[in-house]
This record gives sequence, structure tokens and C-alpha cells, in this order.
Amino acid sequence: MTGQAELEWRESVPVSTRFDDPYYSLENGLAETRHVFLAGNELPERFADGFHVAELGFGTGLNLLACLQAWRAAGVPGVLQYTTFEAFPMAAADMIRAQAGFPEVAGIAGELAAHWQRGARAFDLHDLRFEMVAGDARETLPRWQGRADAWFLDGFSPAKNPELWEEGVMAQVGAHTAPDGTAATYTAAGFVRRGLEAAGFNVTRLPGYGRKRHMTQARMGSA
Repeated sequence: MTGQAELEWRESVPVSTRFDDPYYSLENGLAETRHVFLAGNELPERFADGFHVAELGFGTGLNLLACLQAWRAAGVPGVLQYTTFEAFPMAAADMIRAQAGFPEVAGIAGELAAHWQRGARAFDLHDLRFEMVAGDARETLPRWQGRADAWFLDGFSPAKNPELWEEGVMAQVGAHTAPDGTAATYTAAGFVRRGLEAAGFNVTRLPGYGRKRHMTQARMGSA
């Protein structure tokens, strides 16, 4: 099942009506992204030319903005590769509205807005190669030819969107991870952790962001 995102706004935070789950932390979505996905994957320390981030759940695009901002702040030469898998892409106007809530990344948001407005699924900047793979990740991820150095596992809550966290999807994440690659997610659900372990990752539980006690960090074991 795929299609366009269905959402409502609770003040400045978009909430999926399909999954009854906010797109990011009600406390501070950008701070959550930096804590979970950047620090959880040991970024920007691991960045290098051609570094490939892959993501399950593009949502508002906030993770992309935070990642590209960190890449530029670190002064890494070359190109960041960013591939995201999204079953229900958000309308450009909603994405831009959501991103406007984070003035710290306003410059990058403005730079990318024209691409969202024209419905782009892939584009290149001088320091970014972006691709959105639209559709159910259970179908699209097995066909993907790439391998990620870092995964942002950012689907809606496993309790509300279990299909994106099932063992078969985690196995595909593992199969599409580079040696010594990592994954991070805000959830510490037991079945997600077990799925990552079965996929070949060494899994660690870390302090979560805000009211979430724990999050998950995973590192691909030696081949």
C-alpha cells in the first residue's frame, strides 16, 4: 500500500492520520534527529567523500537537512550520497511548511524547496546526490543496488507501522549495509533489535532523546 501522505497539523507538528503518529518529536524534531540519527551513526566523524546514507521513512525531509548541514559544517570535500525509501511521500507544500519550523536549517531548506515543488525524486547538488525511492520498502529495498554506510531507520512507530520494521525488512537493511556500516533508530522495541541482530548487526541500547528512555544503535559485524 502506497500513496501520498495523509496528515493533520497539531500546532506546528505534522501528524500522520494513517499511522496516528507525529513525523518527529513534539519536543524538538531537529534535536532528536541530531541525537538519534547523526550521533547514533557517529556522524559527522565518519563522513568521507562518497559516504552513503540510506533512510527508511523520508517524512518531512528534516533528517536530510540536518545531515547535509552537518556535512557542510564538517567541511568534508566531495559528495554525500543520500537515498531514502518512502511509501507515502509528503506533498511539497506540507514538507516546506514543516521544515519552516526549524530556522537553524532554513538556508538548506530554501535551497532544496524548488526540487520538492517540481516533484523531484532525484537531484544533484555540488555536494549532494539525492534519490527518493517511492513505494513499499518491502518491495523496493530488495531491488536496490546500493549499500549504505549509515542507515536512518525512521519509519513510524513499530507499534503502529510494524510492516516497516519486520525481520524481512531488517534483513534487507543488513544486506544493503557496507562493511563496518551502522544503523540507528529512535526505537528500542525488542523485535526490532532482534531483527537487526539476525541481520548481522551488533546492537547496543543507548539513552534516547527527550522522553524516550532508550534508542538503538547497530554496527555491522565483521564479514
